[in-house]
Amino acid sequence: MISEQDLQTIRNSLRSGQQEMTDWQSGPLAVSAVPGSGKSTGMAAAAAIAIVRHQLHNRRQLMIVTFTRSAAANIRAKVRAYLQNKSPVLNAFTVHTLHGLALNIATRHPNLSGMSLDRLTLVTPNQNHHLIRTCVEQWIAENPQPYQRLLEGLQFDGEETERLRRQSVLRTEVLPDLAQTVIHEAKSSGYLPADLRELQTSADRDAIADDYGVLAIAAGLYDRYQDLLRIRGWIDYDDMILGARRVLQDETARQLWQDQVFAVFEDEAQDSTPLQTELLEILAAGTGGADRPNLVRVGDPNQAINSTFTPADPVYFRQFCDRCSREGRLVVMDRAGRSSPRIMEAANFILEWVNHKIREMGRLQAPTDLPFRLQTIHPVAGDDPQADANPQPAGRGLELCLPEDIDHTAAWIGSRVIELFADHPEGRAAILVRENRQGRFLAEALGYLEAQGIQVYDVSRRERYSKVPAEILALLQFMDRPHSSEYLKGALAVLVNRQLIPTQDLNAIAALPERFLYPGPLDPPQADAVRQARRYCTGLLRARLELPYYQLIPFLSLTLTYDQSELATADKLAERVARQVLREEQPQRYAPAMGSILTILREIVGSERFEPVETEDPESRYVRPGQLTIITMHKAKGLDWDYVFLPFLHAQLIPGSLRVPLQAQFLGNFTLAEVARAQIRAGLHNQFPLPDVGSAWERAQQLKTAEEYRLLYVAMTRAKRLLWMAADRRAPFTWSNLDNLEEKQPCPALTALQERFPDSVIIARPNH
Repeated sequence: MISEQDLQTIRNSLRSGQQEMTDWQSGPLAVSAVPGSGKSTGMAAAAAIAIVRHQLHNRRQLMIVTFTRSAAANIRAKVRAYLQNKSPVLNAFTVHTLHGLALNIATRHPNLSGMSLDRLTLVTPNQNHHLIRTCVEQWIAENPQPYQRLLEGLQFDGEETERLRRQSVLRTEVLPDLAQTVIHEAKSSGYLPADLRELQTSADRDAIADDYGVLAIAAGLYDRYQDLLRIRGWIDYDDMILGARRVLQDETARQLWQDQVFAVFEDEAQDSTPLQTELLEILAAGTGGADRPNLVRVGDPNQAINSTFTPADPVYFRQFCDRCSREGRLVVMDRAGRSSPRIMEAANFILEWVNHKIREMGRLQAPTDLPFRLQTIHPVAGDDPQADANPQPAGRGLELCLPEDIDHTAAWIGSRVIELFADHPEGRAAILVRENRQGRFLAEALGYLEAQGIQVYDVSRRERYSKVPAEILALLQFMDRPHSSEYLKGALAVLVNRQLIPTQDLNAIAALPERFLYPGPLDPPQADAVRQARRYCTGLLRARLELPYYQLIPFLSLTLTYDQSELATADKLAERVARQVLREEQPQRYAPAMGSILTILREIVGSERFEPVETEDPESRYVRPGQLTIITMHKAKGLDWDYVFLPFLHAQLIPGSLRVPLQAQFLGNFTLAEVARAQIRAGLHNQFPLPDVGSAWERAQQLKTAEEYRLLYVAMTRAKRLLWMAADRRAPFTWSNLDNLEEKQPCPALTALQERFPDSVIIARPNH
């Protein structure tokens, strides 16, 4: 067995904040950890010590919950190592993802949860999923008056072409976006459609300005969505949590689960939704009761970067930290060994500067509305057990650069990477971008580094592979029904995303497909961008007539200029479709109908089970030595590199502003989805009366500003030895069109850094 001396050895191997975690005995504990402080290692050690000291076993376990399967596997391996892989204690803990835990609870009690995997199918609908589209169409058919009010917008002269354009915008963009946002937000918060209607009633009673009744529309879409799920025997990820909650509301089932759980340790707690938190609190209440649950929540509220597109809200973890602080049950892990001192100093400066700027604006509803919790990163002690803690900087450690344009930025990064890898061939480097199209530009511009022995790995390329079936389906649907406005718009959207045609108002084109495809002599002349799009579309229609069915997918993959791995994925897809067509129709003397191919592709896209072809080694692919990884800031969370480059830091993107698409501005200077989200969150926080449309839009903007600055903070703290930051003077307005560059304002935080660290500003320009 593991002795007390072994446990003391584990504790002594940790730094101070981690040791406080291992001293936990019972009750609630909040652990607020700075980037690079080793919170996962501390949690694993605390879990191992708790298992041994409390003599846990397979009928009384410690439950560890995290958010991703990779994180779960990582922490499981660490706990096993601390327990020395000894069988008697290995069964005393379990590690789950939140959704995996919820599904386990729900399916163990199908009569209580209403869920059985034998008769239910899990789906993950997105805005373009046919389930969302179907619920939108049904809502429109059942609610002609509210739909007509949306169609009229701020003003409407009745012109037919404009009416068709607005119909396209509402059906394919505005209402699907509202449905996807609200359904996820409401379900993850425990709200039913009736709760949204109650919020709308409250708003009406308080005479809140809202000409459209946004929450009433949202409730109707939510209702239709739930009906469609029931009819088809489907569930989504939020249904797992709701089903688990229904189980735990039953006293017998709740007691059964609580008897099995000694304590719950939660990682990445800043990303929890209210419903997920409620679930864990119920499970942890078995020993100390609801007021004193054995619940250890570990996270960093300053790394909450998902709240603008998921229901996660860092305010809940902050409130938990504040409650625990009042009881002396808050551990602040503020010692980090990841980065060199200058990088930590820059990150600390950004944290304080952003909070100060937000206070100056005077728009705070509460102290928790500040983007950051005041939490300074400190270097570790000289005798810290971490190898190479707070490493020596490369160059100046922090380099703030002033490129002329995006080509200059690429040349500057390339020359700097060559210098760094010449000194340290086994170094790890990454470029963190705000959006994938920036990464695609840099991957092409820096391809020459391969000849220098430096591998350039564009992470977004893997995501593009998984979109192959959906892109092929969109083009084939248009080829099958070219006069469908929806299918024409879908095909054009694929061509725009692949940067084959310029960005333009697709709704105006899709409103009149015949005029677009076959303009007559009396029609107004088409713009160059429209003519370019028409050439592609008419070429697709010719191929539909001239090519046999089994050559359509290879033809489309070449039309979309797929790269090697995308072509391999398309070949795999074509082979599967052809095999299934033959199996289902049997060999015939005639070519199978396009309908058969489309049915198979819809099933593949809808089931989301098609795996792309990997032509690269997936193991540790993001942090290989000697590699330059190009990855988005969001995806970089949890990773680190010796050298981190942050280009294109413009005010347009960070902090940016919520954008109302030009085609949807007939509704007003806001989006229905963001207004509904802000009103739902106000209801959750008991902030009544609800904000009106204008105030809700302003709150949504404040949320985006806070999250964008937290995202910048996360990106900066990925660096160990060098942090390189830049904003070019000229850059494209949109990264889908790189031909026209315009003057850009730098991110205000970057300007503040330049003023604070003038010795880190570099104006010298390499040849480009």
